Amino acid sequence: MTNYNKNYIKLIISLFFILAGFFALAIAWFLQYVWTMIPCSLCIIERWPYRILIVLGFIGLLIPKRYVLWILWGGLLILMFSIGVSFVHIGVEQGWWKSPLPECNAYLYSADNFSDRLNFMPDRPTKPCDVASYLFFWMPLSLTMLNGLYSFFLFVIVIWRLIAEKHDRRIYF
Repeated sequence: MTNYNKNYIKLIISLFFILAGFFALAIAWFLQYVWTMIPCSLCIIERWPYRILIVLGFIGLLIPKRYVLWILWGGLLILMFSIGVSFVHIGVEQGWWKSPLPECNAYLYSADNFSDRLNFMPDRPTKPCDVASYLFFWMPLSLTMLNGLYSFFLFVIVIWRLIAEKHDRRIYF
């Protein structure tokens, strides 16, 4: 494969990671601040792989083209983590298990007076992790399930690109 093609592939892969991460975070931002959907703690954790994917994309723009496979493998690991976190969150939403995060579970606190109860309340309202958020009432997939599907879709694309790189084919996203 020519030097020009390797540079082109590196640029495409890096931009793919950056745009995929920005797209996911933009949707989350839109739902949180425009549609005022309050995220739970697991939802906040589900955003981190996309931030790391963006950073990986920018690193991919800066490093030499011979490390393009390392960028792809790094993206694959990040997306595997994202799918795993989504699966854990889906399990919590469906009642298969309790949330691993303590802030998702309500604390039972009994106080003698009202001021003590107010002191132990969080600063801002939080959403329990076991309550699913749906984008539309007619769609049976929660936002967590949609995030898992999106991560899986990106995962398949990265595997496809890794196979193409292994066989040194001219497949351009």
